[in-house]
Amino acid sequence: VALMLGCSLVLSVQSFYSASDDVVELTPSNFNREVIQSDSLWLIEFYAPWCGHCQNLTPDWKKAATALKGIVKIGAVDADQHKSLGGQYGVRGFPTIKVFGANKNKPEEYQGGRSSQAIVDGAMNALRALVKDRLSGKSGSSGYNKQQSGGGSKKDVVELTDDNFDKMVLEGDDVWMVEFFAPWCGHCKNLEPEWAAAAAAVREQTKGKVRLGAVDATVHQAVSSRYGIRGFPTIKIFRKGEEPEDYQGGRSRGDIIERALDMFSENAPAPELLEILNEDILKKTCEDSQLCIIAVLPHILDTGAAGRNGYLEVMMKMSEKYKKKMWGWLWTEAGAQMELESSLGIGGFGYPAMAAINTRKMKFALLRGSFSETGIHEFLRELSVGRGSTATFGGGSMPKIYSVEAWDGKDGQLPVEEDYDLSDVHLDDDFDKDEL
Repeated sequence: VALMLGCSLVLSVQSFYSASDDVVELTPSNFNREVIQSDSLWLIEFYAPWCGHCQNLTPDWKKAATALKGIVKIGAVDADQHKSLGGQYGVRGFPTIKVFGANKNKPEEYQGGRSSQAIVDGAMNALRALVKDRLSGKSGSSGYNKQQSGGGSKKDVVELTDDNFDKMVLEGDDVWMVEFFAPWCGHCKNLEPEWAAAAAAVREQTKGKVRLGAVDATVHQAVSSRYGIRGFPTIKIFRKGEEPEDYQGGRSRGDIIERALDMFSENAPAPELLEILNEDILKKTCEDSQLCIIAVLPHILDTGAAGRNGYLEVMMKMSEKYKKKMWGWLWTEAGAQMELESSLGIGGFGYPAMAAINTRKMKFALLRGSFSETGIHEFLRELSVGRGSTATFGGGSMPKIYSVEAWDGKDGQLPVEEDYDLSDVHLDDDFDKDEL
């Protein structure tokens, strides 16, 4: 397998679009202003820099943006970098295209083709529908005041009081973002729709593990004075067993969601370390992740259970350290997946070995240092910043994966040979010992 130096498995963060394109680059800091407050129809692509299909879409997306200039707005969100925006609109795969029409808080999924002509046709159909609705009086301007009320409701924000604060916030296992407000405060009124929209998105994206609450500090003065609340709104972060922390971020729903998702990933469990028992395990783990980290461990007869568990423990520590990357983690025993080993160029020797695989680009990189926390950390850190040498899979496709039995957690045993009882076997009487 020919090595190709300098080609990274993980693309360095680099946008597909530039200021010279007619595609508007959207981020949490400009999304509200550009899209939510706008009367225009928007088609927005949510992409990831490492996604091959997104790269293929880029020229057509630019072409469509130029053709629709002044008629329909075409935008793009790097949802790998700005996970909060993708999470807010339920983006699960890349590229995802959404149509933001009359109700900007409820965009529709774009179902058309991916050529520039199909995108333009889809945009014009959506525009016709929007104009028709406006003519019939179904929806007026989709301006800011109207939209502010959408995107979440007060029911997603937990009302906290002097009576329930300790039980819910301090004694629970969830992470909390708590707003202390006063009903007469103008800034609090401006924050309210953003807080409600963020609460809805965060509850869904973190499955309730990060929660947003609100305390009316003019009524519940005991809890407010405990935390020295002097101005409004004040937002504090509460983690179990830790001192509360002041939230210093932006006040838009995007900023709030982004911080909440960051805290969620910090507290989330590390990805599961799975043995490659069949093709489905490899396929599902690697296709759902940007990178797949695969270890080929020595045969059980060479290490015993204790030795193998030592290697697996190192891998689990590394998966915890890099859990925010959402990579897949797999292992197999030397000799169990020979075609995989062969395609990675590690067959037959040099165990334990490790490879990082990008199945979309059909590329991989091999661990050259030691199979230790230090060696693996150095290897993964280099990949994270786009350095390190990579190679292409021979044949341009994934190798055949065999179905094997799961390791039972025990030491290996050599195959048992049958014992033969030779006690009743007599040498031939005619056998002459002197002939030896």
